Amino acid sequence: MNWHSLEGLSELSLLVNTSLEKKSTLAIFKHSTRCPISSMVKNRLEKSWQKINPDTPIYLLNLIEHRDVSSAIAEQFNIPHQSPQLLLVKSGKVVYDASHLSINSKSAAKHS
Repeated sequence: MNWHSLEGLSELSLLVNTSLEKKSTLAIFKHSTRCPISSMVKNRLEKSWQKINPDTPIYLLNLIEHRDVSSAIAEQFNIPHQSPQLLLVKSGKVVYDASHLSINSKSAAKHS
């Protein structure tokens, strides 16, 4: 699995702008290192993401270390914060949002 790290507000802004300019899709996985459900979902994504979504880069946001970025995502896209949460951003807008056990690679692929 090729996780990209999302660690700051400037990175978030760059990702959204790149998505908008290239009309491309990217995924953001909001992960809590203290939550067993989040760890389970992360493991499921690691086993299936590359097979099902090979052209969609996925960014890992550690919520414990970067709560400000999570809050900015919730505000910018007007989507309530969840943990764990998977968002697909396409052309600068969220086109898919799933949380907890409803997160899976197959459902995300339908929106990328």
